[in-house]
Amino acid sequence: VLKVYNDTKIRGLEKKDKYIAYQEDLAFQKELNILRNDFYYKMIDSKGISLVDFLYQPLDILSGDAYSARVIDEHKTFYLLVDGMEKGLSASLSAMTMTTFINHLIDKMIEHDSFSLDILIKESMEYIKPILLDEEVLSIDYILFDSYFSELAYAKFSMPAFLLEDKDKNIITIKSNNPPISKWSQNYKIDRFNVENINKFLFYSDGLVENSTVYNNEPYSNYIKEDFTHSFTREEIQENFFSKISRQEDDVTFIFINRLALNEHTVLHKRVFDATLEAVDEANSWYEKICKNVKSSLAFNELFMNAYEHGSLGIDAQTKHSFLKEDIYFDKLLEYEKKCKKKITVTIYKIE
Repeated sequence: VLKVYNDTKIRGLEKKDKYIAYQEDLAFQKELNILRNDFYYKMIDSKGISLVDFLYQPLDILSGDAYSARVIDEHKTFYLLVDGMEKGLSASLSAMTMTTFINHLIDKMIEHDSFSLDILIKESMEYIKPILLDEEVLSIDYILFDSYFSELAYAKFSMPAFLLEDKDKNIITIKSNNPPISKWSQNYKIDRFNVENINKFLFYSDGLVENSTVYNNEPYSNYIKEDFTHSFTREEIQENFFSKISRQEDDVTFIFINRLALNEHTVLHKRVFDATLEAVDEANSWYEKICKNVKSSLAFNELFMNAYEHGSLGIDAQTKHSFLKEDIYFDKLLEYEKKCKKKITVTIYKIE
């Protein structure tokens, strides 16, 4: 009888654990749906090319951090960073609620061609204030780039300082210009900064800089400027951060932007290919002769195939999957090729 009782209890606990895991997975998927990223793994081409990348690494399933990255129009891009006070469910609900509302407002503004940073801040503050608890605050970065005027407009509500690097490798810090948002917040300030001479940007939550390091428990804030200076990509900052800590202590979110100096003076090679399967092999052979590196050749093959399949032939991921499943993929490529008159231009630049 005791064995039957124990077995029943164990099965009950296993079901409960599976149910909890299932609910946690759903919660995390919901968080990812709330976060908006209009240019994930894309380069922004507006008066120059910028490589924009992100790290979103919650400490727990329910994150107090949130972010969004939105394309407003041809010249404007908007970035949002939200950090809820403390950790846990309350902070997560506040951060995700605020992010959802801001994304909704942006969608409506884009739809009616009426984007206003001032109205976005005012309306989102009025929305969240009744929801916040008496002792609760939100730290937020509202960030708007206008490439036409080379201007960065921002309202920082008690978030860590922006890091900017100019063309002479000088590091510029931009500190918060507003206190954190609370139930009783009234006024706010928007400032502007000319970024014509800026090459790199780093926006981040406090989980990055307040984490203790393996160097006598010093905070990572003591090392972030040097790591930012020597990092060309988001991966490098991420690797530097995790190599200096023994464990992650809070949610970590950051946005890294690198404006690449690509122009006619830095072009090494340029060639135009047909959008055909035959041209895929031709392009790979051409690139291998130039680069002579296995890893970059594999990456180039993936890039060119994406340009061929998705950009030129217009085959989306779902359609490609169905073609592969039915074993008609290559036949369909040849069929689509006959109707395609597009070309694929490959330009290889030298970046110092």
